Amino acid sequence: MIDDLDLGFDESDRGEKGRHRRSAVRRRQGKSSGGGGKTVFALLMALVLLGGIGGGAFYGFDRVQSYFVTPDYDGAGTGEVVVEIKQGALIADMADALYTAGVVKSSKAFIEAAAGNSRSKNIQPGSYKVRKQMSAEHALGMLLDLKNKVMNGITIPEGRTAKSVYKLLSEKTKIPVKDFEAAAKDPEALGVPDWWFKRTDNKPVKKSIEGFLYPDTYEIPPKATAESILSMMVENFLTVTSEMKFVDRVQAERKIAPYEALIVASLAQAEAGNPDDLGKVARVAYNRVYGEFPCNCLEMDVTVNYYLELTGQKTKASKDMTPAELDDSKNPYNRKLRGLPPTPIDNPGKQALEGAMAPPNGKWLYFVAIDKEGHSEFADTYEQHERNMARAKEAGII
Repeated sequence: MIDDLDLGFDESDRGEKGRHRRSAVRRRQGKSSGGGGKTVFALLMALVLLGGIGGGAFYGFDRVQSYFVTPDYDGAGTGEVVVEIKQGALIADMADALYTAGVVKSSKAFIEAAAGNSRSKNIQPGSYKVRKQMSAEHALGMLLDLKNKVMNGITIPEGRTAKSVYKLLSEKTKIPVKDFEAAAKDPEALGVPDWWFKRTDNKPVKKSIEGFLYPDTYEIPPKATAESILSMMVENFLTVTSEMKFVDRVQAERKIAPYEALIVASLAQAEAGNPDDLGKVARVAYNRVYGEFPCNCLEMDVTVNYYLELTGQKTKASKDMTPAELDDSKNPYNRKLRGLPPTPIDNPGKQALEGAMAPPNGKWLYFVAIDKEGHSEFADTYEQHERNMARAKEAGII
């Protein structure tokens, strides 16, 4: 083929064929035969062929190189795109989300960048403004910088009742309270496993969402529904309690159902005036219900207030409660009833859950706040409790 291109090599090296071609060329001399054009064309064709071979070799090299070098963009990228990092997302999940949005060139690039940065474990769930076609390292940096986080969050404080939580959520999302109430009627549909509603104290079970709406700061997705928001809170509760090994430890150490311990955590959350006392208040609840307390009842006014709120009445300070309210026989949360109430009375935080799971040892049956920081003094006997109440009065607490 190269012979046919007449590339201008020394034809004396070609033998008879070369001599024949030279004589043919001499016979054509003097005629406008376009021989110079043919030579140029031949050169161009050769360059094209050689270029094709070189291009193919380069393409092949690039393909082979991609097997050993992780595909990644250079630089800080361009434009803007919002990427959602979901609650509980693993690094691989984040990498997939970024790749799908066109932020990184490959999931592997982001995974490798995260593996090389110990701070990657601090990436928070939520929505982030990032750029397209960024290097994985730059993308990681943007997820670690909270300035890039789209703030559409709401904080649910510890100890809020479900009714209070619905109100807070409605104010933030403009979703009607009645939608949250409707969604909450079926806790299992929101993700609460059926076994959570088992009890060992032979009391009837009332399936309620109360206690499972974990207090935390939540990023609300743009098109969220009442069901999706409550489900997100339930999922968070299940994640936190799983990490704590709450269920296993309560069953092994407390010898009661996890639901009963959840009720105690809610009581401690409502009664303790200071986080330092959450475990001790939980111990008091256990001692009263399961120990040597005359009625084996709680005698905690917070259960009365819960019933007042549940039935649409105004909650009150203990000193303002009437005898009829304190000992209403129709109230299933009556403080004089034996054992624990039907459900939790609020949504406790992690410290309260820890206190109910592993309370400190003590024979305490009574407690009273003694300072303005809410710290309580605990007593084994009523005589000791009376002395503590006198201290509280002197301090102007009660």
